[in-house]
Amino acid sequence: MDSLMLTFGAVKLQWHTVLLSFIFAFALSSIVALVYEKTFAGLSWSKGLVQSMILGSLISCLLMIAIGDNVARGIGIVGSLAVIRFRTNLRDPRDLIFLFASLGAGVAAGVQSYVAGTIGILFFSATSVILHASNFGSRRKHDGLVRFQIPKGPGSGSEVAQIMQTIPKTFALVTMRDVSQGEMIDCAYQVKLSAHSSPEILLQALNGISGIRGLTYMNQQTTVEV
Repeated sequence: MDSLMLTFGAVKLQWHTVLLSFIFAFALSSIVALVYEKTFAGLSWSKGLVQSMILGSLISCLLMIAIGDNVARGIGIVGSLAVIRFRTNLRDPRDLIFLFASLGAGVAAGVQSYVAGTIGILFFSATSVILHASNFGSRRKHDGLVRFQIPKGPGSGSEVAQIMQTIPKTFALVTMRDVSQGEMIDCAYQVKLSAHSSPEILLQALNGISGIRGLTYMNQQTTVEV
């Protein structure tokens, strides 16, 4: 069995070397998929995308082994792949980067560059975790948008002002307009909550205002896709 050889171009590979390359591609792409799952932030979760990272790594490993050092085979495979049209839309560029990382792991495994593949994927994974933990690149200044309607008059307005100055760390008035033929005022505030407060505490305090209605809190995250 050990004498079984797979010939690709001028390179001869033993069957266990090919098997080791596929196992290595599977292991590295699994790390990429796991890091993506742990650092994912948003609503548009795709199970197929995570599985595609692992499957794509195996395919890229297969192609690199099949091509070997044969230029003609490489041109032929590239030409055949050009016929395929991939129409999947990725809204987040970060998803595309993780797909490239998994494909890179497969390429490294296909050319038996195990050391470079391991170091590269581990460094990529560590960087992804650090960026996720540090929230690097985020410009979000407010945590949420609270909206409600209160009776027109100085009493309700002063209560709202007192609550906003007490519970949120910072707040900003977004809109204020008359509704219900001038009997109610529709208000919308952007708020940033402090460490010891929460949306529930804010909503509970606002619910104590007499005549308030339509109280809603919308969490604002830059990663939420509508």
